[in-house]
Amino acid sequence: VWGDHVFIEERTVDVHVKRLREALAPVQCATLIETVRGAGYRLTQQAPAVSA
Repeated sequence: VWGDHVFIEERTVDVHVKRLREALAPVQCATLIETVRGAGYRLTQQAPAVSA
């Protein structure tokens, strides 16, 4: 993503995902980014709203 000539810290992707989740939280979409332990992250479909 950043190329070969850029020094990237270990937690760079984690920080960006955290910021994305924070930006999506006000519209209840923070859960669209799911952590996959040992692999990374994935985007999920938003669950349909359940009416009572």
